[in-house]
Amino acid sequence: MPDHLPMFPLNAVLYPGISVPLHVFEDRYRALVHHLLRVEDPAERLFGSVAIREGYEVGDHGNQSLFRVGVRLQLTEVESHSDGTFDIVAVGRDRIQLDRLRGSGDFPVGEITLLDEPSAAVPQDVVERARATFTAYRHVLGEIAGDPLEGELPRDPAYLAWTLAACTPLPMAEHQQLLEAADPTERLILVTDLLRSELRAMNVITSLPATEVARTKWSPN
Repeated sequence: MPDHLPMFPLNAVLYPGISVPLHVFEDRYRALVHHLLRVEDPAERLFGSVAIREGYEVGDHGNQSLFRVGVRLQLTEVESHSDGTFDIVAVGRDRIQLDRLRGSGDFPVGEITLLDEPSAAVPQDVVERARATFTAYRHVLGEIAGDPLEGELPRDPAYLAWTLAACTPLPMAEHQQLLEAADPTERLILVTDLLRSELRAMNVITSLPATEVARTKWSPN
């Protein structure tokens, strides 16, 4: 059954299990944070985010087109400032499908459907290939721009897939493709192929990857 969820569209693709810091300054999203803080149970301070396909996070024109698959997040940390803005941290809980977005209230509200995650086992060779490829990528990138990941790689295959997806510098469409992948096995195979392509390019031209995502230290929570 569809549910209703406050929505915070972003110019980024987020993933379950990955924490994200956000600076909240626009009126409608400040209202969203105030709404969440009135929820008594911290575990129920939930909102959704989908990536903006076309348009902007802020301003009069706003987002013109959104991807339909996104993430439900839980607000975990809030720091309020005297000017009314917030710095918050949220962690991705699970995937959602945005069926309809209503923007007429104090903040956007989406009609969403929670997406099931398949529970089938991931072949061990797929896991090992993904870990080995990212380790090689991490070593090469560390010599150029710093380590893209804080800490060690997760052992759980599903969480490993989300972590590698978040750490890999890619255009938004390919990040979205990883989010929409059918299961962890497909996601790990896809991210491994993308990392190998990146490694081939880096071996030819010793420079930063094409996007700036590699400069961001994603911190699994």
